[in-house]
Amino acid sequence: MDFLVLFLFYLVLVLIGVVTVCICSKTHYLKGVVRGGAQIISCIIPKCLQRAMPKLLHYLFRTRNHTFIILHLILQGMVYSEYTWEIFGYCRELEFSLCYLLLPYFLLIINLVFFTLSCVSDPGTITKANELLFLQVYEFDEVMFLKNMKCSTCNLRKPARSKHCSVCNRCVHRFDHHCVWVNNCIGAWNARYFLLYLLTLTASAATMAIVSTVFLVQLVVLSDLYLETYIDHLGHFQAVDIFFLIQYLFLTFPRIIFMLGFVMMLSFLLGGYLCFILYLAATNQTTNEWHNGDRAWCHHCRHVARPLSADTQVNRNIHSHGLWSNLGEVFLPATAPYERKKN
Repeated sequence: MDFLVLFLFYLVLVLIGVVTVCICSKTHYLKGVVRGGAQIISCIIPKCLQRAMPKLLHYLFRTRNHTFIILHLILQGMVYSEYTWEIFGYCRELEFSLCYLLLPYFLLIINLVFFTLSCVSDPGTITKANELLFLQVYEFDEVMFLKNMKCSTCNLRKPARSKHCSVCNRCVHRFDHHCVWVNNCIGAWNARYFLLYLLTLTASAATMAIVSTVFLVQLVVLSDLYLETYIDHLGHFQAVDIFFLIQYLFLTFPRIIFMLGFVMMLSFLLGGYLCFILYLAATNQTTNEWHNGDRAWCHHCRHVARPLSADTQVNRNIHSHGLWSNLGEVFLPATAPYERKKN
Protein backbone atom coordinates (compact mmCIF):
# COMPACT_ATOMS: atom_id res chain seq x y z
CA MET A 1 0.00 0.00 0.00
CA ASP A 2 2.81 2.42 0.84
CA PHE A 3 4.49 1.70 -2.48
CA LEU A 4 1.26 2.29 -4.39
CA VAL A 5 0.68 5.65 -2.72
CA LEU A 6 4.25 6.74 -3.44
CA PHE A 7 3.99 5.60 -7.07
CA LEU A 8 0.72 7.47 -7.64
CA PHE A 9 2.17 10.51 -5.89
CA TYR A 10 5.15 10.36 -8.24
CA LEU A 11 2.90 10.22 -11.32
CA VAL A 12 0.84 13.17 -10.08
CA LEU A 13 4.00 15.21 -9.46
CA VAL A 14 5.27 14.49 -12.98
CA LEU A 15 1.96 15.52 -14.57
CA ILE A 16 1.73 18.67 -12.44
CA GLY A 17 5.31 19.56 -13.36
CA VAL A 18 4.64 19.18 -17.08
CA VAL A 19 1.44 21.24 -16.90
CA THR A 20 3.21 23.94 -14.87
CA VAL A 21 6.01 24.21 -17.42
CA CYS A 22 3.46 24.49 -20.25
CA ILE A 23 1.57 27.25 -18.44
CA CYS A 24 4.67 29.17 -17.42
CA SER A 25 6.46 28.83 -20.75
CA LYS A 26 5.02 32.15 -21.96
CA THR A 27 5.81 34.06 -18.79
CA HIS A 28 8.92 35.38 -17.09
CA TYR A 29 8.24 33.21 -14.03
CA LEU A 30 9.76 30.17 -15.74
CA LYS A 31 13.16 31.85 -15.95
CA GLY A 32 13.15 32.43 -12.19
CA VAL A 33 12.15 28.82 -11.55
CA VAL A 34 14.92 27.57 -13.83
CA ARG A 35 17.50 29.80 -12.14
CA GLY A 36 16.39 28.63 -8.69
CA GLY A 37 16.50 25.00 -9.77
CA ALA A 38 19.96 25.48 -11.28
CA GLN A 39 21.24 26.95 -7.99
CA ILE A 40 19.90 23.99 -6.02
CA ILE A 41 21.37 21.47 -8.46
CA SER A 42 24.73 23.25 -8.40
CA CYS A 43 25.00 22.47 -4.68
CA ILE A 44 24.50 18.74 -5.34
CA ILE A 45 26.31 17.98 -8.60
CA PRO A 46 30.14 17.77 -8.43
CA LYS A 47 32.13 20.60 -10.02
CA CYS A 48 33.55 18.39 -12.77
CA LEU A 49 30.06 17.44 -13.91
CA GLN A 50 28.93 21.06 -13.74
CA ARG A 51 31.73 22.04 -16.12
CA ALA A 52 30.80 19.24 -18.53
CA MET A 53 27.05 19.88 -18.34
CA PRO A 54 26.91 22.99 -20.61
CA LYS A 55 28.83 21.19 -23.36
CA LEU A 56 26.57 18.16 -23.05
CA LEU A 57 23.38 20.25 -23.14
CA HIS A 58 24.72 22.22 -26.10
CA TYR A 59 25.46 18.98 -27.96
CA LEU A 60 22.03 17.49 -27.17
CA PHE A 61 19.83 20.52 -27.83
CA ARG A 62 21.83 23.01 -29.90
CA THR A 63 23.40 20.73 -32.52
CA ARG A 64 21.92 18.24 -34.94
CA ASN A 65 22.58 14.74 -33.63
CA HIS A 66 20.86 11.37 -33.59
CA THR A 67 20.83 10.88 -29.79
CA PHE A 68 17.10 11.36 -29.32
CA ILE A 69 16.24 9.38 -32.45
CA ILE A 70 18.16 6.42 -31.04
CA LEU A 71 16.56 6.92 -27.61
CA HIS A 72 13.12 7.13 -29.22
CA LEU A 73 13.63 3.85 -31.09
CA ILE A 74 15.05 2.10 -28.01
CA LEU A 75 12.08 3.11 -25.83
CA GLN A 76 9.63 2.13 -28.54
CA GLY A 77 11.40 -1.21 -29.00
CA MET A 78 11.39 -1.92 -25.26
CA VAL A 79 7.66 -1.20 -24.93
CA TYR A 80 6.72 -3.31 -27.94
CA SER A 81 9.03 -6.14 -26.81
CA GLU A 82 7.31 -6.24 -23.42
CA TYR A 83 3.90 -6.07 -25.10
CA THR A 84 4.81 -8.96 -27.41
CA TRP A 85 6.51 -11.07 -24.72
CA GLU A 86 3.85 -10.67 -22.02
CA ILE A 87 0.55 -9.16 -23.13
CA PHE A 88 0.23 -10.72 -26.58
CA GLY A 89 0.95 -14.26 -25.34
CA TYR A 90 -1.36 -14.07 -22.32
CA CYS A 91 -4.16 -12.49 -24.36
CA ARG A 92 -3.93 -15.23 -26.99
CA GLU A 93 -4.42 -17.79 -24.20
CA LEU A 94 -7.51 -15.86 -23.09
CA GLU A 95 -8.75 -15.93 -26.73
CA PHE A 96 -8.67 -12.19 -27.34
CA SER A 97 -9.49 -11.08 -30.89
CA LEU A 98 -6.38 -11.21 -33.07
CA CYS A 99 -7.33 -7.97 -34.88
CA TYR A 100 -7.59 -6.26 -31.52
CA LEU A 101 -4.13 -7.49 -30.49
CA LEU A 102 -2.48 -6.63 -33.83
CA LEU A 103 -3.74 -3.03 -33.86
CA PRO A 104 -0.66 -1.67 -31.98
CA TYR A 105 1.64 -3.26 -34.59
CA PHE A 106 -0.38 -1.74 -37.42
CA LEU A 107 -0.12 1.68 -35.76
CA LEU A 108 3.62 1.11 -35.23
CA ILE A 109 4.20 0.57 -38.96
CA ILE A 110 2.31 3.74 -39.86
CA ASN A 111 4.06 5.66 -37.07
CA LEU A 112 7.52 4.63 -38.27
CA VAL A 113 6.66 5.76 -41.81
CA PHE A 114 5.68 9.25 -40.69
CA PHE A 115 8.53 9.34 -38.17
CA THR A 116 10.98 8.68 -41.01
CA LEU A 117 9.33 11.30 -43.22
CA SER A 118 9.51 13.85 -40.38
CA CYS A 119 13.21 13.08 -39.95
CA VAL A 120 14.37 13.20 -43.56
CA SER A 121 11.97 15.55 -45.35
CA ASP A 122 12.82 19.17 -46.11
CA PRO A 123 10.79 21.44 -43.78
CA GLY A 124 10.94 24.28 -46.30
CA THR A 125 14.50 25.53 -46.44
CA ILE A 126 14.75 29.07 -47.85
CA THR A 127 17.52 29.61 -50.39
CA LYS A 128 18.45 32.23 -52.97
CA ALA A 129 16.66 30.17 -55.60
CA ASN A 130 13.26 30.12 -53.83
CA GLU A 131 13.51 33.30 -51.76
CA LEU A 132 11.26 35.36 -54.06
CA LEU A 133 8.66 32.58 -54.20
CA PHE A 134 8.39 32.31 -50.42
CA LEU A 135 8.15 36.09 -50.07
CA GLN A 136 4.82 35.96 -51.93
CA VAL A 137 3.20 33.17 -49.93
CA TYR A 138 2.19 35.01 -46.74
CA GLU A 139 1.51 38.67 -46.16
CA PHE A 140 3.47 40.57 -43.52
CA ASP A 141 1.58 41.60 -40.37
CA GLU A 142 4.17 44.34 -39.60
CA VAL A 143 4.28 43.14 -35.98
CA MET A 144 5.99 39.78 -35.77
CA PHE A 145 7.00 39.76 -39.42
CA LEU A 146 8.22 42.97 -41.03
CA LYS A 147 8.85 43.66 -44.70
CA ASN A 148 12.39 43.99 -46.01
CA MET A 149 13.93 42.25 -42.99
CA LYS A 150 17.06 40.23 -43.65
CA CYS A 151 18.43 37.18 -41.88
CA SER A 152 21.77 38.23 -40.43
CA THR A 153 23.11 34.68 -40.80
CA CYS A 154 21.82 33.60 -44.21
CA ASN A 155 21.80 37.11 -45.71
CA LEU A 156 18.38 36.38 -47.21
CA ARG A 157 15.19 38.43 -47.06
CA LYS A 158 12.93 36.90 -44.45
CA PRO A 159 9.50 35.79 -45.76
CA ALA A 160 6.57 36.20 -43.41
CA ARG A 161 6.23 33.38 -40.86
CA SER A 162 9.80 32.20 -41.44
CA LYS A 163 12.57 31.91 -38.87
CA HIS A 164 16.25 31.05 -38.80
CA CYS A 165 16.90 27.80 -36.93
CA SER A 166 20.19 28.07 -35.06
CA VAL A 167 20.38 24.28 -34.68
CA CYS A 168 20.03 23.48 -38.38
CA ASN A 169 21.62 26.79 -39.45
CA ARG A 170 18.99 27.58 -42.07
CA CYS A 171 15.91 29.72 -42.54
CA VAL A 172 12.69 27.70 -42.61
CA HIS A 173 9.42 28.64 -44.30
CA ARG A 174 6.47 28.73 -41.85
CA PHE A 175 8.80 27.66 -39.06
CA ASP A 176 7.08 25.84 -36.19
CA HIS A 177 9.87 24.50 -33.96
CA HIS A 178 12.98 22.33 -33.99
CA CYS A 179 12.16 18.84 -32.72
CA VAL A 180 15.04 16.91 -31.16
CA TRP A 181 13.09 13.64 -31.38
CA VAL A 182 13.11 13.74 -35.19
CA ASN A 183 16.38 15.73 -35.41
CA ASN A 184 14.77 18.15 -37.84
CA CYS A 185 12.90 21.43 -38.06
CA ILE A 186 9.13 21.33 -38.40
CA GLY A 187 8.04 23.71 -41.12
CA ALA A 188 5.50 24.13 -43.91
CA TRP A 189 6.57 21.09 -45.92
CA ASN A 190 6.78 18.47 -43.16
CA ALA A 191 4.24 19.72 -40.58
CA ARG A 192 1.69 17.22 -41.94
CA TYR A 193 4.11 14.33 -41.41
CA PHE A 194 4.87 15.47 -37.88
CA LEU A 195 1.16 15.81 -37.04
CA LEU A 196 0.40 12.30 -38.32
CA TYR A 197 3.49 10.94 -36.55
CA LEU A 198 2.28 12.43 -33.27
CA LEU A 199 -1.26 11.19 -33.87
CA THR A 200 -0.20 7.58 -34.54
CA LEU A 201 2.28 7.61 -31.64
CA THR A 202 -0.47 8.75 -29.26
CA ALA A 203 -2.89 6.18 -30.68
CA SER A 204 -0.38 3.33 -30.34
CA ALA A 205 0.40 4.22 -26.71
CA ALA A 206 -3.31 4.53 -25.87
CA THR A 207 -4.11 1.24 -27.64
CA MET A 208 -1.45 -0.68 -25.69
CA ALA A 209 -2.69 0.89 -22.46
CA ILE A 210 -6.26 -0.20 -23.23
CA VAL A 211 -5.24 -3.75 -24.22
CA SER A 212 -3.10 -4.13 -21.10
CA THR A 213 -5.87 -2.80 -18.85
CA VAL A 214 -8.49 -5.09 -20.41
CA PHE A 215 -6.14 -8.06 -19.94
CA LEU A 216 -5.63 -7.31 -16.23
CA VAL A 217 -9.34 -6.73 -15.66
CA GLN A 218 -10.16 -9.98 -17.47
CA LEU A 219 -7.61 -11.79 -15.34
CA VAL A 220 -9.15 -10.48 -12.12
CA VAL A 221 -12.67 -11.39 -13.26
CA LEU A 222 -11.80 -14.91 -14.41
CA SER A 223 -9.91 -15.68 -11.19
CA ASP A 224 -12.67 -14.22 -8.98
CA LEU A 225 -9.93 -12.36 -7.17
CA TYR A 226 -12.24 -9.44 -6.40
CA LEU A 227 -14.40 -11.80 -4.27
CA GLU A 228 -11.54 -12.87 -2.01
CA THR A 229 -10.57 -11.53 1.42
CA TYR A 230 -7.20 -10.87 3.00
CA ILE A 231 -5.82 -10.36 6.52
CA ASP A 232 -4.56 -6.83 7.21
CA HIS A 233 -1.67 -5.85 9.49
CA LEU A 234 -4.05 -5.86 12.51
CA GLY A 235 -5.12 -9.45 11.83
CA HIS A 236 -8.60 -8.53 10.60
CA PHE A 237 -10.25 -9.98 7.50
CA GLN A 238 -10.81 -7.34 4.82
CA ALA A 239 -12.60 -7.52 1.49
CA VAL A 240 -10.34 -7.05 -1.53
CA ASP A 241 -10.50 -3.46 -2.80
CA ILE A 242 -9.03 -1.70 -5.83
CA PHE A 243 -5.83 -0.69 -4.03
CA PHE A 244 -5.15 -4.26 -2.91
CA LEU A 245 -5.83 -5.51 -6.45
CA ILE A 246 -3.36 -3.05 -7.99
CA GLN A 247 -0.71 -3.94 -5.44
CA TYR A 248 -1.31 -7.67 -5.96
CA LEU A 249 -1.11 -7.32 -9.73
CA PHE A 250 2.10 -5.30 -9.41
CA LEU A 251 3.71 -8.04 -7.32
CA THR A 252 2.48 -10.72 -9.74
CA PHE A 253 3.12 -8.90 -13.05
CA PRO A 254 5.62 -6.13 -12.21
CA ARG A 255 6.84 -5.58 -15.78
CA ILE A 256 3.31 -5.36 -17.16
CA ILE A 257 2.28 -2.83 -14.50
CA PHE A 258 5.38 -0.72 -15.13
CA MET A 259 4.73 -0.83 -18.87
CA LEU A 260 1.07 0.06 -18.30
CA GLY A 261 2.03 3.00 -16.08
CA PHE A 262 4.52 4.21 -18.67
CA VAL A 263 2.16 4.02 -21.66
CA MET A 264 -0.68 5.57 -19.68
CA MET A 265 1.47 8.53 -18.67
CA LEU A 266 2.77 8.75 -22.25
CA SER A 267 -0.79 8.70 -23.59
CA PHE A 268 -1.80 11.65 -21.38
CA LEU A 269 1.32 13.67 -22.22
CA LEU A 270 1.19 12.95 -25.94
CA GLY A 271 -2.57 13.47 -25.98
CA GLY A 272 -2.21 16.89 -24.39
CA TYR A 273 0.53 17.88 -26.81
CA LEU A 274 -1.49 16.54 -29.75
CA CYS A 275 -4.47 18.67 -28.70
CA PHE A 276 -2.17 21.71 -28.56
CA ILE A 277 -0.79 20.99 -32.05
CA LEU A 278 -4.31 20.49 -33.41
CA TYR A 279 -5.36 23.78 -31.83
CA LEU A 280 -2.48 25.55 -33.57
CA ALA A 281 -3.35 23.89 -36.88
CA ALA A 282 -7.05 24.80 -36.52
CA THR A 283 -6.19 28.46 -35.83
CA ASN A 284 -3.37 28.63 -38.41
CA GLN A 285 -0.63 29.35 -35.91
CA THR A 286 2.82 27.91 -35.41
CA THR A 287 4.46 27.12 -32.10
CA ASN A 288 6.89 29.97 -32.73
CA GLU A 289 4.04 32.44 -33.33
CA TRP A 290 2.07 31.21 -30.31
CA HIS A 291 5.10 31.52 -28.04
CA ASN A 292 6.24 34.94 -29.24
CA GLY A 293 2.91 36.45 -30.32
CA ASP A 294 1.87 38.21 -27.10
CA ARG A 295 5.37 39.57 -26.51
CA ALA A 296 5.56 40.92 -30.08
CA TRP A 297 2.18 42.63 -29.82
CA CYS A 298 2.98 44.15 -26.42
CA HIS A 299 6.22 45.50 -27.86
CA HIS A 300 4.33 46.82 -30.87
CA CYS A 301 1.66 48.53 -28.74
CA ARG A 302 4.35 50.40 -26.78
CA HIS A 303 5.90 51.84 -29.93
CA VAL A 304 2.95 52.68 -32.19
CA ALA A 305 1.97 56.34 -32.47
CA ARG A 306 -1.61 55.62 -31.46
CA PRO A 307 -3.23 52.74 -29.56
CA LEU A 308 -4.63 49.89 -31.61
CA SER A 309 -8.37 49.47 -31.81
CA ALA A 310 -10.22 46.61 -30.15
CA ASP A 311 -10.99 45.06 -33.55
CA THR A 312 -7.31 45.02 -34.43
CA GLN A 313 -6.44 43.28 -31.17
CA VAL A 314 -9.05 40.60 -31.71
CA ASN A 315 -8.15 39.97 -35.36
CA ARG A 316 -4.39 40.09 -35.06
CA ASN A 317 -4.01 36.59 -36.57
CA ILE A 318 -4.32 37.62 -40.21
CA HIS A 319 -3.52 34.15 -41.54
CA SER A 320 -6.52 32.31 -40.13
CA HIS A 321 -9.34 31.75 -42.65
CA GLY A 322 -11.57 29.20 -40.97
CA LEU A 323 -11.13 25.69 -39.61
CA TRP A 324 -11.11 23.66 -42.83
CA SER A 325 -8.99 26.15 -44.72
CA ASN A 326 -6.47 26.24 -41.88
CA LEU A 327 -6.28 22.44 -41.64
CA GLY A 328 -6.03 22.19 -45.41
CA GLU A 329 -3.02 24.49 -45.33
CA VAL A 330 -1.18 22.06 -43.07
CA PHE A 331 -1.72 19.11 -45.40
CA LEU A 332 -1.46 21.13 -48.64
CA PRO A 333 1.07 23.89 -47.90
CA ALA A 334 0.37 27.24 -49.53
CA THR A 335 2.66 27.98 -52.48
CA ALA A 336 0.64 30.48 -54.52
CA PRO A 337 0.62 34.22 -53.70
CA TYR A 338 -1.24 34.72 -50.44
CA GLU A 339 -4.50 36.67 -50.60
CA ARG A 340 -6.65 37.55 -47.63
CA LYS A 341 -10.24 36.50 -47.91
CA LYS A 342 -12.76 39.31 -48.02
CA ASN A 343 -15.65 39.24 -45.62
